[in-house]
Amino acid sequence: MVSIYMQTPAARASFIEELTKVNRKLRTLFDARVKSQGLTHSRARLLMYLAKNEGATQVELAAAMEMEQPSMVTLIDGLEKKGFVTRQPLERDRRANGIFLTAKARKEADDIIAYANHLREQVLTGIEKSELELATKVLRQVGRNIDTSA
Repeated sequence: MVSIYMQTPAARASFIEELTKVNRKLRTLFDARVKSQGLTHSRARLLMYLAKNEGATQVELAAAMEMEQPSMVTLIDGLEKKGFVTRQPLERDRRANGIFLTAKARKEADDIIAYANHLREQVLTGIEKSELELATKVLRQVGRNIDTSA
């Protein structure tokens, strides 16, 4: 049940403002860390995703990361030039290439994942499981609302 307070315009504005601030702060922390490793935010996210989903196609990666196809191709090209990923034909669909991490990239991805896990622990300290579950539920609904209004 949504409280009457949360239905006020001021409460809604405050929620969005805090969400924006937190997102910006979290991204700034993450970006500073990956920049020190010579990566951009997008490249680091892709490495983290591939660490858990190796062999995904460009189409699958673009959808998962909510990016346009041409942007994903450029991102993969950049990582390929750095020696972080390879494109390999897939047995399940020979028309498509899977994207795979190199050994060099796996080390980078593992470091980024470890940092992301540490960052989560740090920023969520003192927040109860039930509070996190409620906040997650609210954010998912916000996301659905954004999807339907776009």
